[in-house]
Amino acid sequence: MSVLLCFHAHPDDEVFLTGGVMRRAADAGHRVVLVVATDGARGEYPDGLLAPGESLAARRTKELEESARALGAARVVPFGYGDSGMAGTAGNHDPNAFTNADPSKVGARLAAVIEQERADVVTIYDAHGGYGHPDHVQVHRAGIHAERITGHDAVYEASSNRDHLMRLLSALPDTPDDVRPPDLETFGLPESELTTAVDVSTALAAKRAAMIGYESQIGDFGPMLNMPEEHLRAAFGVEWFRRRGLPPGLQETELPL
Repeated sequence: MSVLLCFHAHPDDEVFLTGGVMRRAADAGHRVVLVVATDGARGEYPDGLLAPGESLAARRTKELEESARALGAARVVPFGYGDSGMAGTAGNHDPNAFTNADPSKVGARLAAVIEQERADVVTIYDAHGGYGHPDHVQVHRAGIHAERITGHDAVYEASSNRDHLMRLLSALPDTPDDVRPPDLETFGLPESELTTAVDVSTALAAKRAAMIGYESQIGDFGPMLNMPEEHLRAAFGVEWFRRRGLPPGLQETELPL
C-alpha cells in the first residue's frame, strides 16, 4: 500500500484538481490523506442555506467530510487557518488569515504529517496557485518548505492545463461565462510546463458526487453539474501536474503509487 497526501487550501478545492487521483488511488488499495489549510469561512454561499446558529465554517467542514468519503480519503487533517478571501479583499489583512501565516511554520506542520504518514506522493499547487488566490499561493510556499524539510522526491504541483482549456473553449464557443475561468491567459500552466497527465475519467462519478455534496459552493459547482456528460469528461477527465525536479514536458500518465 502506498500513501497519497493532497494538500489543499479550502474545503472543495480537492474536488477540482485531485479528486480523480484520490478516488483512483483509494480504489487501487492505497491510503489517501487530505490536508486542508483553511476553514473556507469567507466563501460565498446561497441565502437561507445555513441553519440557525450554523456558521459557514461549520457547514463547509461537514461538506469536506462528505467529499472525503466520496473521494476515498482515509484521513482528513484540517489545519484550521482563517480563510483569506480572494486577492485584494479585506480578508487578506486579517492577522489570522492563512496568507499571513509563516510559510515555514505551515511547512513544518505539513512535513510532520508527511513523515507520520510516510507519504509516497505529495500534491501541492503551482507557484501562482492556479489563479492567484492568496491561500493557494500560500499552499505552494508552505509545500516547498515541507519538501525541503522532508527531502521528498515525489512532490507534484496540481494545476490546470491552460492550453487544453483554450482548445476546449475554442471548440465550444457558446460556453457560458460562469464556466469560463477568469484571466485565462494566466490560469493554470501552459502544457509545455506540465509533466504529468492522469486519466481520471473512471472517477468522474465520484467527483460529481463530491461536487453535489458542497451545497454551500453550488455557485462554483452548479455550472459544472449542468454540463453534458461529454463536456464534463472533456473538462475534468484528466488531472494535470508538474512534478518538481522533473524536466518539463508531458512524460507521465500516472502518479508513482
